[in-house]
Amino acid sequence: MSFDCGLDIAAMANPMGFVFGAGVFGPEPEIRRLDDIRASLSDPDSSGPDELYCICMDVGKESDRADLIGRNLLYGVVTYAAGRIGEEPIRSQGHIHAVSASCGASTCEVYEIWDGSAVIYMQRSGGDNPGDCYAIKASAGDVVIVPPGWVHATINADPERAMTFGAWCVRDYGFDYRAVRSHGGIAYFPKLRENKLVWTANQAYHGGTLTIKPARAYPEFGLEAGQSIYSQYEKNHALFEFVTNPEKYKTLWENYGA
Repeated sequence: MSFDCGLDIAAMANPMGFVFGAGVFGPEPEIRRLDDIRASLSDPDSSGPDELYCICMDVGKESDRADLIGRNLLYGVVTYAAGRIGEEPIRSQGHIHAVSASCGASTCEVYEIWDGSAVIYMQRSGGDNPGDCYAIKASAGDVVIVPPGWVHATINADPERAMTFGAWCVRDYGFDYRAVRSHGGIAYFPKLRENKLVWTANQAYHGGTLTIKPARAYPEFGLEAGQSIYSQYEKNHALFEFVTNPEKYKTLWENYGA
C-alpha cells in the first residue's frame, strides 16, 4: 500500500479481503454488495460490481488487544473495489452513528486513507435541511474526522483503482440508516464525468450547501500529520478518548471545522 499504516496487513482485490501478518488479529471479512445500497443511489436500477467493498471490524496488534477492549476502542479496515455503479462511483449508502450505550451519545469516526483516492462525504443533519455538507478529498496518508451525529458516506473517487482505509470508532458502534433511506440517499449524489467527480443535489432535501475541500491536519485533537493513527495510539493509548467519550470533548465538536 502507498501509506505505512503501522500494521502488518495487506488488502486483496480478488477475492476481496485482507491478509494479516504475524502478531496482527482480525476477523473474517464482511462483503457489502450492490443490492445493500441500491435504494440510496440516484438511480436504484444502476448496474455495477456485485461486491462493492470488504470490511473487517476489530483489527489490531495482539499486544494491544486487552487495552483496546478496556478502552472500548475499535479499529476497522476497509477496501473498496474499482469501477462504478451506473453514473456513480463505488460508495457506501451513508448513515449516522447510533447512540452508543457505553457513552450515551452518537460517536465520531477517524478515517485514514492507505491507498487510492477517497472522498469522505458528510452532512450536518439527516433531516429535510441537511445544513452544512462537505466533500473531503483524501489520498494516502490523509486523515478525516467525521463528528458525532453527522450523516456520512465513503466514496472511492478513482474508478480505475481500489481504495483502502483504516478507521477508529467505538466498540459498541451502531449504524442508523433511517434518515438517509427516508430521503432516498445523501443530500448530494456523487457522479462520474470522464472519471471526475461532480455533485448533483438530491431533490428530497431542501436547503444545505456543499463545500468541496481537501483533507486537513487536526492539531486540536492532538493528531500528528503524516504518522499513522494506529502508531499514534501506540504512543499514547489515551489519544482517541474523543472517539469513545465524545461528550467529554463538546467544545471541540461545537467549534469543529471540516
